[in-house]
Amino acid sequence: MKYIVIVIAMLVAGPLAAQPKKSAQTPQTTTAPAVDPAYKEMAWDDLVPKNWDPAKRFKNMDLSALQDGDPKAMQLLETIKQEWDNAPIDPSLNGRKIRIPGFVVPIEEHARTVTEFLLVPYFGACIHVPPPPANQIIHVVTKRPIKNLHVMDAVWVAGELKAARYTKQTPMGVGAAGYEIESVTVLPYREPTRTVGPSR
Repeated sequence: MKYIVIVIAMLVAGPLAAQPKKSAQTPQTTTAPAVDPAYKEMAWDDLVPKNWDPAKRFKNMDLSALQDGDPKAMQLLETIKQEWDNAPIDPSLNGRKIRIPGFVVPIEEHARTVTEFLLVPYFGACIHVPPPPANQIIHVVTKRPIKNLHVMDAVWVAGELKAARYTKQTPMGVGAAGYEIESVTVLPYREPTRTVGPSR
């Protein structure tokens, strides 16, 4: 199985294309809990500069000849990782008061509480599947410790967005984020309530 080559193909396809959009495991921006209306709902796509094409350098490459043991495959994977860790951010978003759903990758835990984590847009990111580019990762610092917050919990985060790069060694490897939020609230994600019509 060409695992590394498959990973490269996913990355070359583009970060947004690789993300499941309508999965039951993916928070959709339709169930924001009641928070201060000053915090406007934001979609993950809005964090990516409109003129950035992450796959531009790699679209014409022939991946079919690569094997997992090929040094060229390893070098290409490292090149893509560096490209994504340095993905451009949108400075015009700095200072925006936003709320956004995502999945938790804890960084700092003390006495079973979390004070710092990465927020990622899809389930398994940074753990089971390749991490998204830095402009699709938000470093979240909580104002107070949060109990019972676990890896890949789905949450809503509200706070002031900072266009500020962040890199730190985590248990899952190096975490590179393009944005930061000092959170005002971190609330469990809730599925939308489905209304059942009258039976006929």
